[in-house]
Amino acid sequence: MHLSVAASKINKWSVRESGDTLEMVERPRGGLSLVLVDGQSSGPGARAIAAQVVRKIIADLAEGVRDGAAARAANDMLYSQRRGKVSATLAILSVELDSRMLIVTRCGNLSVFIRRPGDDALALDVEAAPLGFYRNMRPVVEHVQLAPGLLAVACTDGVVHAGSRWGDGLYVPAVIEELWQVTPSARTVADGLLEQAMALDNGRPSDDASVVALHVQSGPPTGVRRMGVEMPVLDL
Repeated sequence: MHLSVAASKINKWSVRESGDTLEMVERPRGGLSLVLVDGQSSGPGARAIAAQVVRKIIADLAEGVRDGAAARAANDMLYSQRRGKVSATLAILSVELDSRMLIVTRCGNLSVFIRRPGDDALALDVEAAPLGFYRNMRPVVEHVQLAPGLLAVACTDGVVHAGSRWGDGLYVPAVIEELWQVTPSARTVADGLLEQAMALDNGRPSDDASVVALHVQSGPPTGVRRMGVEMPVLDL
């Protein structure tokens, strides 16, 4: 099998700093973890919250801490420092090679969708408390067997609630299916979802919007790893 990951994100309209933060880390026993955090509100304050939470979780995962325990540790840190007055939502997508599982860890309303080979995309909808508000928060952790063709997509609420100001909305599972039929790739899904969300907001996103897609592909391993990043550089 071969893993393909793609992410697309954009700031809230007229806000220079995004409260959505995405990081990636290799797991000590093999595999990969993607950590997406949406800090409360938007702008520099939200960015600082999200970055702090992501740094904590990435450091723990790199040391071999389990995903659920890393999420709880980040909650304890945020709750202790902000006294339960600041929150963040979280999704961790982890490919664990020794167990051959996709581990999905969620805190709050950050949406995750799973498309198994031959099936339609479905939302993981078990209710999960956000980070930071509750001392004894428990993340929701779900396991999915790895298989060629498996797709996992995580979206912040800037994507899911796009167009809501005009009474419109984005039904993400249907959009994933439409995009998948065009080109079954992580990049197609990530870019297509963000483009449709922006169109519903008339090109002016009402919130920070981020999509990360993880596709388990079939094919012989080549030993080659690739990573690419594209981002705008604003004039100072």
